[in-house]
This record gives sequence, C-alpha cells and structure tokens, in this order.
Amino acid sequence: MLSPEQEEYILESAYVPEHITNLMVGISDGEPFLVEDYVFYVKADWLIFIGYPLGRHYQAADFTAALNDTIIEFNPAYTWFIAPEMPESFLRAARQRESDEYYKLNIQNQTVKKNLVQVIQKAAAVLEVEKSRQFSPDHVALTKEFLKREKTAPRVRELFLRMPEYVARSSTSLVLSARDKNRNLSAFYVMELAAGKFATYVVGCFSKNHYVPHASDLLFFEMIKLAGEKHKEYIHLGLGVNEGIRRFKKKWGGIPFLKYEFCELSGGAEEPLSWLRSLEAKL
Repeated sequence: MLSPEQEEYILESAYVPEHITNLMVGISDGEPFLVEDYVFYVKADWLIFIGYPLGRHYQAADFTAALNDTIIEFNPAYTWFIAPEMPESFLRAARQRESDEYYKLNIQNQTVKKNLVQVIQKAAAVLEVEKSRQFSPDHVALTKEFLKREKTAPRVRELFLRMPEYVARSSTSLVLSARDKNRNLSAFYVMELAAGKFATYVVGCFSKNHYVPHASDLLFFEMIKLAGEKHKEYIHLGLGVNEGIRRFKKKWGGIPFLKYEFCELSGGAEEPLSWLRSLEAKL
C-alpha cells in the first residue's frame, strides 16, 4: 500500500508508463508498492516488478537484490519483470525474454512537418475532436469492430476490452474522439496524464465502417497539443515492436530513448500480465 507521499513521489519521478499506478492498477487490478525506489504490483499469486529505479540510475546488482528480496517476501507463483537490461543471474531462470526499446516524442518546441499539417487539415475539415472522461457505448462498439477486423494478440485484445473499467477508475485518463458530421465515431485514443513529466498513449483504434482518412493523425496532433497544455515535456510512445509501428512513431518525430527487457521467471498462464506487453499496441 502506498502513502500519499509515496504516490506523489512516484508520479513526479516516473519515466516509464509502468510507473503510473493509476494506469497499472486500472488495468491489472494489482496492489502497488514502493521499496528501495522500485515500484511493483502484487495480487493473489503473481508479482510484477518494474526494474526502472525512480531516483537513481539502474545498477544490475541493486536491481537483482531488490527483486530477490521482494520474491522472498511475497513468494509469488508467477514473477515477471521489466528492466533496462537482463542481469546475468536471471538468464538461466528466464522462461521467456523479450528485448525492445521505448520511444518518446519531445514536445517542447515541437514543429509538425508540412506534409503532416496538410493531412491533419484535411481530416479536421470533416471531423470534430472531443475530449471526455467517458468511454461510451460508441467506443465499446468501435473497439469490438476493430478487434473483429484486426488480428491482435490475446494480451492486446484484453487491454482494449479493459478500457471501460480503466477509464472509469482513473481520474487522470482522457478519451480523445474523432466524430464525423453525422456524429459517427471514426477513431479514438485513450491517454493517461498522471505522470508529472509526460503523457502516455494507452490505446487507440479507427473505424472502417465510418472511415475518414488520417483520423489517427488528427488525434495524434491533438494529443501533442493537449500534452503541451498540461505542461508535459514529452509523450511516451511505448515500444518499437515492429518496423511499421517504429515508422509511424518516427514519422511524428519519435525517438528511441531507453532499453527494455521483459522477463518471465516462472511458468504459468500469461493472462495476469496481459497488459504488460500489450502497451506495444501503440498506434
């Protein structure tokens, strides 16, 4: 359990989305803890350990000791962690390992490229962008349309399906919606604004039934403006995942800035951590 002082410290020091307790608790339903500058989440028989220390640089020996102490204390059946690098001591025990990079978009003095301005203007001529704290039946219907159309990993699918509960629980979440002149929902993004330094893109999708070209670009532009209004330094764009997603992020000026390792230390179903890699569903 976190004290108000710990919660404030975490949000002011956060630099990866997994630090944000509103986001993580809303999606995983785990209980957050802070020990030795590391945030972790516990529920039932699983442990999620965020190996990015808040107030100091990562050191493999410190991380390894903190994680081992936490495992001893809570004795979980399932343990997962993310960290900037994989300590040698966990290589043999790792049941699953994935490597990637986090991307971010610095928004201070951000200039939108001319070709992007043109497509944004075309989309804005036929779409109206709304900002709300509601995940409406229209958003649920569009989510179902999107998931039926797209072949998504089970963990990505679950993240989308958790949005109604997450938005309702997190007072710092925000839904950006693009609607046509007939009020049909063409696309939406969900953002998280709790962290002091950055805004986080959580999920987003667009409609084929009410398709408008570049609706996603329009929402991305609105996300940049909103993050600036909230005095954020950057937008956290999540992982590179694949070339197509990396290309979209780079098109908007996104850059890789932090190494990422995911590790499963014990067997069992993937379901409890379905959200962890599902933040890869960026854009």
